[in-house]
Amino acid sequence: MVTGSRPPGARTIDELLAAARSRFERLDPTSAAAAVAGGAVLVDIRPAALRAAEGEVPQALVVERNVLEWRFDPTSDARLPIADYDLQVVVICQEGYTSSLAAAALLDLGVGRATDVIGGFAAWRAAGLATTTPPSTPSPGKVSGALA
Repeated sequence: MVTGSRPPGARTIDELLAAARSRFERLDPTSAAAAVAGGAVLVDIRPAALRAAEGEVPQALVVERNVLEWRFDPTSDARLPIADYDLQVVVICQEGYTSSLAAAALLDLGVGRATDVIGGFAAWRAAGLATTTPPSTPSPGKVSGALA
């Protein structure tokens, strides 16, 4: 429930996503896999718990969202050795929303070849592309088949 009027200049998340996505060409999972095969770096920004529950992309570099800019800013003291303005980065999240905002942030840093995967990890897996399988044993405190 909205309790006040929208401040001047405020945008909705849908507007932020549209603005972010207008800045780059998003890749479907098959095109993203082809880009990675051609030398792009696939960056999985999902939290550890989500990767553990859903699985991972074997060739992805894991950089959680909260440190992404520091790791890919070529001028940052916390940058990765591969950080470069010309690096082709393909960001993947779970469903393709957070990755769009992350790719736009990389563009803001000058990483001009950043993009993301349409539909995220869920679409990657649905396309039959390589993933690891999450553990099949229930976590402690969870009953297999129980509704959460």
